Amino acid sequence: MDSTDPHATPTPATQAGREGLEALLSRPGKALIGLDFDGTLAPIVPDPEQARAHPDAVPALAALAPKVAAVAVVTGRPAGVAVRHGGFAGVPGLEHLVVLGHYGAERWDAVTGEVTAPAPHPGVAAVRAELPGLLDRAGAWQGTWIEEKGGRAVAVHTRRAADPQAAYEALREPLAGLAARHGLVVEPGRLVLELRPPGMDKGVALSEYAREIGAGSVLYAGDDLGDLAAFTAVDKLRSAGVPGLLVCSGSDEVTELRDRADLVVDGPPGLVRLLATLAAHMH
Repeated sequence: MDSTDPHATPTPATQAGREGLEALLSRPGKALIGLDFDGTLAPIVPDPEQARAHPDAVPALAALAPKVAAVAVVTGRPAGVAVRHGGFAGVPGLEHLVVLGHYGAERWDAVTGEVTAPAPHPGVAAVRAELPGLLDRAGAWQGTWIEEKGGRAVAVHTRRAADPQAAYEALREPLAGLAARHGLVVEPGRLVLELRPPGMDKGVALSEYAREIGAGSVLYAGDDLGDLAAFTAVDKLRSAGVPGLLVCSGSDEVTELRDRADLVVDGPPGLVRLLATLAAHMH
């Protein structure tokens, strides 16, 4: 974004991104704003349970949401956890906000305040039961941390290990084998490996919701490898004539996302400034 004028709209690096931004601003009532949570609305922290949305995130979303068709927070977390950590419940102005948790398997709607979801995949409980033994055999128990995701997925974090990257690499193959035995897949991320059912990803969740509301333009912002599927979904929508804008919440840990983005912002603080700027320029 233009550092000389904090109120100026940004200039995306690509023509497709510039067209997406123009569509968002000129027809906001048809716009879908899709946002990852961790690393995008909330800073990355060593313990995911301590993650909280940037303090300016909810005010920016409350200014933006009434002007657009919908704001969708698309996350691998359980929807209810993202709502609590984001502070989204009961906020005036957020009536157009939904949280698509577990990559769309769960949905929380601000209007009703309720979470709807199908039954969990049985493989998740089986994997969770075997994980401690696997980590012990792999010699990677020290410093790793298992995150429960409401019975719908389980994640192994290595950020607190003595050598986080070495622990991450050592676990990739055994976790892939464990997941495969129980009908799950492994989703790699920033020093985290998540085991979850196949057919669930942020691209599917974003595409289905865009279709559901008849979005005329789409912005998606993310920071991690799991967001690449949503970037691909926006690319497909653009090919079908729906303008889109891809935003990377800047990270030196995941260059793939930054390289595909139309616009790079400086982490959650930069993303929140972008949302506030968009809201100020929408009429």
